[in-house]
Amino acid sequence: MTLAVFFGCTFIAFGPALGLFLFTIARDPLRIIILIAGAFFWLVSLLLSSLIWFIAVKASDPQDEPLQKGLLIFGVMFSVLLQEAFRFLYYKLLRKAIEGLVALSEDGCSPISIQQMAYVAGVGFGLMSGAFSMINLLADSLGPGTVGIHGDSQLYFLTSAFMTMVLIFLHTFWGIIFFHGCEHRCWWEIAAVVIMHLTVSGSTFCNPLYVGSLVPSYLVMATAAAWAYMLSGGSARNLRRFLLCLQSGASPQLGS
Repeated sequence: MTLAVFFGCTFIAFGPALGLFLFTIARDPLRIIILIAGAFFWLVSLLLSSLIWFIAVKASDPQDEPLQKGLLIFGVMFSVLLQEAFRFLYYKLLRKAIEGLVALSEDGCSPISIQQMAYVAGVGFGLMSGAFSMINLLADSLGPGTVGIHGDSQLYFLTSAFMTMVLIFLHTFWGIIFFHGCEHRCWWEIAAVVIMHLTVSGSTFCNPLYVGSLVPSYLVMATAAAWAYMLSGGSARNLRRFLLCLQSGASPQLGS
């Protein structure tokens, strides 16, 4: 493997997320705090789920392959449920934070809305998830091994990078949908996020048939993106006007 593979996979996995951070979060200290706290909540959920899975593996027969595979599936599904549980806990914490900000402000308004918090928290979840998904793979991509030397797919690092990118975006969209469901007590939206998360995580068991994991994941991402866009106040008319402005070379004006 070469440095080109390392940097290529790095930019594929984290380039779009880095753009989100630089253009929408980096200039606001409050958003940075919310992002870091969201990453911490995801990290704690991973720690607890890893601990449960580790105890289950140590307490079982390591020679029983069907049992070990079942424990792996259980660990993934349990981790998904725990992540969503911590997303809910984070929503409750941010809800309390908004109430405190309103009480302290002079005009009685919060400096950040719950929709903005949902977006930033989702990016925090996604960035930490992506970091843990790719950090070891990026280290391995520097060599000295060679991918596919025994007849396996040589696209392992590339497909992992694209999967990491889609997971970062999905966590961002899921955060918006999940927080909207909590805010308006639309529990079916919360259930939909959990089901989508389980579906994407479950599709990774199709690997090394990467089409079986990437295609469903990107279809789920497209669905979640459209859903989050609509919940955030977007519409087909606004999107069409934005695209027309880009084609004409005019600068889109932000709404008041």
